[in-house]
Amino acid sequence: MELWYTDQHTKTVRFSMKVEEQLASYESEYQKIDILKTEEFGKVLVLDGELMITQKDEFIYHEMITHVSMAVHPNVREVLVVGAGDGGTIRELTKYPHIRHIDMVELDEMVTKLCMEYFPETASKLTDPRVQMYFEESLRFVRQKNNEYDLIIVDCADPYGPAEGLFTREFYGNCYKALKEDGILINQHESPYYSEHSRSVQKAHKQITLVFPYSTVYQCHIPSYPSGHWLFGFASKKYDPLEDLKENKWNSLEIKTRYYNTDLHKGSFYLPTYVKELLY
Repeated sequence: MELWYTDQHTKTVRFSMKVEEQLASYESEYQKIDILKTEEFGKVLVLDGELMITQKDEFIYHEMITHVSMAVHPNVREVLVVGAGDGGTIRELTKYPHIRHIDMVELDEMVTKLCMEYFPETASKLTDPRVQMYFEESLRFVRQKNNEYDLIIVDCADPYGPAEGLFTREFYGNCYKALKEDGILINQHESPYYSEHSRSVQKAHKQITLVFPYSTVYQCHIPSYPSGHWLFGFASKKYDPLEDLKENKWNSLEIKTRYYNTDLHKGSFYLPTYVKELLY
């Protein structure tokens, strides 16, 4: 008998992958956590039935949520990562020797523990001495910070349930306060393609533009995510992601990537017309 996992992209669209075996299944205080081994995508992390990452294409998401800001801001030293329990964003950040400290705030400690066991390729750098992990509610954590970070990356789940508060004007305002005078905020911004998701994209972008003087969106292609077309938000107190791109300086660092490069950086900000109409 064949076993298949199906991710519900919308009420009328589903995405399925053949499963070889179920590696783990736990119920934490916050959610149901499943780890599956699939034929095409390798190991996959599923939270409350929704696909979070796959072994095959996680590098696209984690590189694009990390390196775009790092190629723009020349002096990132202090970083806050909200969510990111799988460790992939932390892995990318630790490639930069000039980063001094990374705070990671994840609500569900069990997610991180399981990823350290089953996804060492993403979670291996969580033990880096520059990383401080906090397992608590992100909204409260950020609210207490002021003029502390050069970069905040919001690497959270979809804007439903526990993550819903991370897509509000109040949260973005607290991020603004927590950033230094030239700080950057990056957030995962959902897919613009399906109407159910596009409304979340529209709402989040509107809230961010009310807070930050520079606010725009960039895109990438992630095969396992709804529609494959995914957006990230770029907001800053000072930097324009294209005019202030430090292309030569970033390339001189020789950071190893599989998806991101500075040519792609520039192209990712040139959005399809339907996305522009949605946002502007």
